[in-house]
Amino acid sequence: MWKHIKVERILHALTSALNGPAALAFVPAICLAAFWMGGERALVIVALGLPVLFMGAAAFEERADNIRQQNRPPGGMMAIDTFATELEGIFQSSASSGAESACIIVALDEFSDFLDLHGNAAANHLADQFGHRILSAIRTQDIATRLGQDKIAIGLRPSHQLDLEACIQMSGRIQAMIEDPFTLNGTGVYVSCSIGFSLLSNVSNERYEDWIDAASAALNEAQRNGPSTIRAYSNETRRRSRIRANLRKEFEAALDNGEIRPWFQPQISTDTGRVTGFEALARWEHPQKGVLGPQVFLPFAEQSELMGKLGQAMRHHAFEAMREWDRAGVIVPRIGVNFSSEELRDPALIDHLKWELDQNNLTPDRLAVEILETVFSRQPDDVITRNVLSMSELGCCIDLDDFGTGHASIASIKRFDVSRIKIDRSFVAKADRDASQQQLVSAILTMAERLNVETLAEGVETKGEHALMAQLGCDHVQGFGIGKPMPFEKTLDWMAAHQNKVNGIPEIGRKTGP
Repeated sequence: MWKHIKVERILHALTSALNGPAALAFVPAICLAAFWMGGERALVIVALGLPVLFMGAAAFEERADNIRQQNRPPGGMMAIDTFATELEGIFQSSASSGAESACIIVALDEFSDFLDLHGNAAANHLADQFGHRILSAIRTQDIATRLGQDKIAIGLRPSHQLDLEACIQMSGRIQAMIEDPFTLNGTGVYVSCSIGFSLLSNVSNERYEDWIDAASAALNEAQRNGPSTIRAYSNETRRRSRIRANLRKEFEAALDNGEIRPWFQPQISTDTGRVTGFEALARWEHPQKGVLGPQVFLPFAEQSELMGKLGQAMRHHAFEAMREWDRAGVIVPRIGVNFSSEELRDPALIDHLKWELDQNNLTPDRLAVEILETVFSRQPDDVITRNVLSMSELGCCIDLDDFGTGHASIASIKRFDVSRIKIDRSFVAKADRDASQQQLVSAILTMAERLNVETLAEGVETKGEHALMAQLGCDHVQGFGIGKPMPFEKTLDWMAAHQNKVNGIPEIGRKTGP
């Protein structure tokens, strides 16, 4: 099999060379050499033979293209191993013919959010339509394969007309096709995509795998600057990619050696001013680079499927902090811990959580499970849904995080037995000076009161915002205006200093209903 593939590649390289413009430049020289060495008879033979040779090469290439099309599975996408073999052939033939080629990777933006909001059936439909639109945007001789539901790789056949500008234009056409609305249940749904590509001439190594890696690095660059962004691979991309690769390796080691720890941000009651809990926020205490926030390392954790391990480390340190606060005699009723979708998809999550709480002698009601609003749009039989319901039945407090930014329904709030709504900071910011912001917050608080659900305002940064949240009836507040995230070692001193201030704060009267 491999011998046959090798022969095919040699023949493909030869036909590509014969069909290229460069081959025509040698025709006069070949005819002159034939006449010089063999006279008129040789000249006639060469003159008649060359067209036959060119026609044969064209026929062979057409036959090869037909075979490649026939080998494509239904839908036009190649199997990934077939794609890899074909791409290696393009790599070799481009190098020998001097023609340019490109590897392109297209990824749908925020596909996981789409899955959360619309469910698996809709996501499968979107993935199918995504594939059809990609195939309609490329030439029949080009190749494509799926790297996942939301990601497709494309290999462009060698061409002497292909350059950076042509790749950018093609990427723009692909984006325009993807951004046309998809039909879902009779309504139009809009999505976008990010694209990374690498011209073969920008890959200095002699392995086709490096070409794919270069396109992947360009896509990662696009996604970090996206959505709906196009990036080409360059020397600067290569440099940044190496830095990120090294940082990713360091992150994996940091999880094992305890450098990833929670920092704690206080939450206080608007009635009493007392601490009602802390939220555990992941921080990387890097020995050389200092304290790094989650925006630096969460992408590594998600790409490397380390969110589960990160979550376990966070719960371990958070529960340990609860034990230390109890030993010190300070009252911290609750600790908020974020749970990622990857963790919530683990069928064994509840058993692990019970064991962790038992090992730390903590009752479930002291854990606030913080879950993003998008999770609540999933189907009732989903693993995530079952885990959330099980944690609620266990006695954990369920916090609906970033409320107002997703699509959670009121029915979902009741079905999941949500204990508290965390009002997103985008509603809280400048609410004391913006009447429209104040109306939004007031509406959310009225709804929560009718549902008998507690409320917490995130991102409170000023005394005016704090006072307004208390006056409108929000139960708890959290933000830089209350206290910044801090390592455990500073929490006891902060609580002592805060307690000294509590008695000096006058009670803020709340608005009464009609």
